[in-house]
Amino acid sequence: MEQNWMEFLEPLFKQYGKRKHPLAYTNRYQLMVMVILSAQDSDKHINELSTIFFEAYPSLSRLSKATPEEIHQYIGSVRNFANKSLWLIKLANIIGDDNKIPLKLDDLTKLPGIGRKSANVIIRESGGNAEGIIVDLHVVRVAPRIGLASGTDPKKIEQQIMTIIPQERWNEAGMAISFLGREICRPTNPKCNICPMNKVCKYYTEN
Repeated sequence: MEQNWMEFLEPLFKQYGKRKHPLAYTNRYQLMVMVILSAQDSDKHINELSTIFFEAYPSLSRLSKATPEEIHQYIGSVRNFANKSLWLIKLANIIGDDNKIPLKLDDLTKLPGIGRKSANVIIRESGGNAEGIIVDLHVVRVAPRIGLASGTDPKKIEQQIMTIIPQERWNEAGMAISFLGREICRPTNPKCNICPMNKVCKYYTEN
């Protein structure tokens, strides 16, 4: 079956591959900050508080001058807000200028608060060349369910998908699978009857 995966995935890519990430950012600076804040939190929550946050901190330059306590008043409801405040200030001081935000995986993952998944999101949404595949909690659930990968380790799942999908489609792949998980392949009561993957889905054929 593996040799036909790209054919099987094409309807999924067509439906979701080019769709923008749910975070409501307007530039790369906002994207990077929101990606960091959304870790272990919801995109919806971060979208709700981002407007006020960016009014106070419209740029890396302004953010670099903030104290953790000042930032807390804007993101105090965010999960792990204390550490995220420190990461944002440190990151702002390291990069310095919005135009200097890197778009290489190694450069991004050296920054505080940015892991491999976050870096892949920033690269994808910025139109950069994919060096990996976004594997969020939805992909961790959906990829093994449809039979595209196995296990529960995000890094191992990413490596498995990278061996099946050609690199020029990596930027599409992660978010397409993520959107499938958000909208159709839910943890409980998945909408299998309208799923573009139901013809080959391991979960659907076995249940």
